[in-house]
Parts: sequence; structure tokens; C-alpha cells
Amino acid sequence: MRYVSTRGAAKPLRFDEVLLTGLARDGGLYVPESWPRLSHGEIRALAGLPYAHVALRVMTPFVEGAIETDALAGIIERAYARFDHPAVAPLREIGPNQWLMELFHGPTLSFKDYAMQILGGLFDHVLARRGERVTIVVATSGDTGSAAIEACRDRAAIEIFVLHPKGRVSEVQRRQMTTVAAANVHNIAIEGTFDDCQALVKGMFNDPGFRADTRLTGVNSINWARILGQTVYYFAAAATLGAPEKEIAFSVPTGNFGNIYAGYAARAMGLPISHLVLATNSNDILSRFLETGALRRGEVEPTLAPSMDIQVASNFERFLFDLYGRDGSRLAQQMAAFQETGEITLDDERLDAAKEIFDGFRLDDAGTVATIGAVHEETGELLDPHTAIGVAGAHAHRRDPAVPMVSLATAHPAKFPEAVERATGQRPALPEALADLFERDERLETLANDLGAVEEYVRARAPEAKVA
Repeated sequence: MRYVSTRGAAKPLRFDEVLLTGLARDGGLYVPESWPRLSHGEIRALAGLPYAHVALRVMTPFVEGAIETDALAGIIERAYARFDHPAVAPLREIGPNQWLMELFHGPTLSFKDYAMQILGGLFDHVLARRGERVTIVVATSGDTGSAAIEACRDRAAIEIFVLHPKGRVSEVQRRQMTTVAAANVHNIAIEGTFDDCQALVKGMFNDPGFRADTRLTGVNSINWARILGQTVYYFAAAATLGAPEKEIAFSVPTGNFGNIYAGYAARAMGLPISHLVLATNSNDILSRFLETGALRRGEVEPTLAPSMDIQVASNFERFLFDLYGRDGSRLAQQMAAFQETGEITLDDERLDAAKEIFDGFRLDDAGTVATIGAVHEETGELLDPHTAIGVAGAHAHRRDPAVPMVSLATAHPAKFPEAVERATGQRPALPEALADLFERDERLETLANDLGAVEEYVRARAPEAKVA
């Protein structure tokens, strides 16, 4: 399996090379040169398998030639052994043919754990084989940072730097990052938005000297391995609910487009997904795009669903690559125009192709609170704000009631206790492993939204490229 850049100018790479590279040298994102497809028989055979076995079957075609099957199986087994539910990603019925897939049973209580725990093991395996060390930089709007830290903490070959927007994540999210005492973990609060954090990370990747000196790599969903790890639960849910004989639909709370793009990838691999609901909060650049065909950047608005407070969705470029017929040079021109003007517009043919797969949905804070309250009253379930937006999107965009609709529950409600309490009168408690979170000491630095200052901070703490 080889991977190509969405902007067409970087050389194709193997999976292990893509893992360590993150962002392509031409500024693009790596995608498979072609999509491997699972047959109906292979999809049917996933039903009833343990989640780790599903993961191995889905991921194997993407790593062939780079990682041995036995090694991958061990990495997957160790990753999911840390999850607190035997099904790993259990399904709950919340209405007629409507399901909630709980993706918060990992160590940091969000869907990010499902790929990130595997990513940490993949890094260990590849770096040990090469005798190398790396510097990881990651931008987070809340959940990615804690999941990345938990995956990379105390690993000898990794130094990890996590950038979050100061004052724009929940207190639980912040403390899950800043109370980790591992020496290889560095938390940086940036005076700006998540988009600013993401731009700083891209700026570091696009600085060739800095990138080489620090042996820079990333674990944001710009890293293909993150997308790959997230495709698995789409297959697991679909097989459980009757695929391939039945179609299935998903509603996905969407900020940076990585999680819903994993659903698009699963569909490209042959999973019979009828459509995907792209559910956004007030930062609705993507849902507006599906209405108008114009991708137009706006100002980031703080909401009760902070992980989705994003205007520049990096992974959308991967989908645009397919919409533009995998013409990297054409897409590079479009992304340059977006960078310069904050806007690009698709023609009707491409917009219609996007709308065949995706339905856009937007919900403000008042609607989010109302949805949390209504679902709790009807079902007894407590939803975090992001999940609530996805559930509301599922109700709004059911194309066929006979098709199972699965809403992705992307975070534990205890990560956003104020919003849940406001909606239901109940304050969800943290699981026992995090019960003392508010008593732990925090470690973080606050830096300006300045690439030079952040690079100086990282460079001073980056490891040598080779293991001693």
C-alpha cells in the first residue's frame, strides 16, 4: 500500500513513512493511492467478532508491506485491553431503529482514544525498529490533547507538545492534559483559538529546517493512522446491525472533519453507508458549505461543544481531493486560494456529489441544551453537548426510517458537567480513575500566538533524532 499527497507534489510513501511524516512535504495530507475494498463476505464475517479482531481485519490492507500482521495484532490487543467495556464501542437503542454508539470507554473518555491508543503502539514499534526518536506536536480543541498524551506518555522515543486554546476548553478537558506528570509531556496554552493552534502546528511542519532539526511528526488527524483507527467502529456497528444485507446511516458531531471522513473512508472501502449526517454547532462552515457550495471561513464562536469550535477543518481537504478527481495540482491551487481569501466555491456537479453522501446540520447552544434534556427525559441517557448535536442531526436527516441510524457518542457526559447539569439537573460524575482530577497539580506554559516563540520553546526541549 502506497500513500499520495492531496497536493500532488510529494513523493508516495509506505504506511510506516506516512506515520512518521504526518503532513506531506508539499503541505498536503496523505491518502491511500487507491481504496482497498472489503467484499460482502468479509464484511458479513465481522459480525460477532471481538472489536480488536474487527480492527485487525479492517486495518491490515493499509499497512501491508510496512508492519507485520502479528505485530499489528499485538498493538491492537494491547490498545483495547485498556478500555472499560467488553464491547469497546457498544451500541444502545434510543428509538425505533435509532442507535447510540458509545465511543467514550477509553482511558480519556472520548472517541479520540480509539485511534490514538493504537497510534502510540505503532510509533513504539516503528521507532524501535529504526532506532529513532521523534518530536510530536499536536493542536487540540479539547479531546485530542488528552488522548495523545495518554497514548504517548512515558514513551522513551517520544517528546510530545500539546497546544490548546487558552480558556476555550472545558476544565475537565484541560486538567486531563495538564495534570499528567510524565517528563516527556509538555502542555502549551496558546492565546488564541483552536484554528490558531492548528495554524501554528502547520507552520512548524512547513518550516523545513525546524522540521528536520526536531524530527517533527504529528498525531492530529492530519496523520493518516488516526483516520485509519477510526474507520473500525463504522465497520463494527454496521456488521452488528446487519450489513452488508442492510444499509446503515451515521450522524457524526463534526469539527475538524476527521471522524466523519473515517466514515467516508469506510464507505469507499465497500461498507454500505447510505449517508452521513455532518452535525455542527454554531461554527457551521461545513454545514453552510453543503447548503451553498461555498467554503467560507468565519470567526470562531465559543460554544457548549468546544471540541467543534473550529472554522478551518483540515481533513476536509482529503474529501476535496476526491471531489477534484484526485488532481493534486488543481486542489493545491484551491487550497492556496482558501488560505489567501478565506473562501472557495465548488461548481454544482461537485456540490451535488458531496450532497449525495453528506447531509449538513447546525445546532446552537439553546438547541443543544434542549436536546440533552429531551433525550434524558425520553430515554434516561445523559449526552454530552457534542453527542447531543449528532443526535439532533440524526432526527433531522433520516432519509429512510428502515435504515438503521447510528449517532456517534463522542465523549463521556462527565467531560462537560456544567452543560449536562444545566439541561437535566443532574451533574454526571467522573469515572473512578479520574475521581481526584480536580485535586491534581497542573503543569502548563502560556505562550503568545507566535510561531517563532512556539518553535523556540519546542526546539529547546526536543530530543535527539537517534536513540542513544
